[in-house]
Amino acid sequence: MSETPAESPETPNLDFQGTTPYEDYVQADVLTHLQHTLSDDPGEMVFLVTTQVMELWFTVLVHEWHTAGQALREDDLPTAMAALKRSTYELESLNASWKPLAHLTPGQFNSYRSALGEGSGFQSAMYRRLEFLLGDKSASMLVPHRGSPRVHAELEKALHEPSLYDEVLGLLHRRGHDIPAGLLERDLSQRYEPDPAVERAWQRIYSASGTTGEGPSPDADLLRLGEALTEVAELVWRWRNDHLVATRRAMGSKTGTGGSAGVAWLEKRAAKNVFSELWTARSHV
Repeated sequence: MSETPAESPETPNLDFQGTTPYEDYVQADVLTHLQHTLSDDPGEMVFLVTTQVMELWFTVLVHEWHTAGQALREDDLPTAMAALKRSTYELESLNASWKPLAHLTPGQFNSYRSALGEGSGFQSAMYRRLEFLLGDKSASMLVPHRGSPRVHAELEKALHEPSLYDEVLGLLHRRGHDIPAGLLERDLSQRYEPDPAVERAWQRIYSASGTTGEGPSPDADLLRLGEALTEVAELVWRWRNDHLVATRRAMGSKTGTGGSAGVAWLEKRAAKNVFSELWTARSHV
């Protein structure tokens, strides 16, 4: 009787007690069974999975910006910069999520739109936390989540916490820049509004640090922070604009799901700059 040949050293371990270590870590079986389509249209699966992928990217970005904010509060600029840099790669992946939906015709979208009912992306709690971290606060946006106590509590907590940009302003103040006390002590539950003093602070940072932020200026690292924030802001604008364009193609100017103004509402969102003083200060450098 011939012996069973020894397994090749390249053969991975295939025998586990219970589930695989990969499943235990990734929870793939949970993730791949969260799709419950409500129509017979095969395109709905793409829409549903893409939306779920976006929710996962929102979760990652909230984590990164919380990390960056805490690091800024502790004057740990390298850790903050690393988190912001990672978030730009993640934003690029988030924005690429529009690709499967970017060319939907009205007929294709209509074939499963009714399955959404009153569902709309603006009801996303994780996206709301992301917007709060960008300084776009609004207590009214907690109203849709009153029926989910845990989610509502998390959003209410986020509403009253400093945004990422609030932490940046605190850092600028500690570094000797003239940031008004009214901004540092403001009601954090309110939407951040641009301030001329902050614009002047960024103007001084950019003017003193040359073109690359590698010069002798003591604020060279703040210029690099400004550029990292600008990259985040640009990618957020691209996200909003891609959302607008995809919606225009899929439904024109019809009322959006959930009763929103649809394209008109998205146009208003896309017109807003994130970290606006970083953009306006450039006109004075």
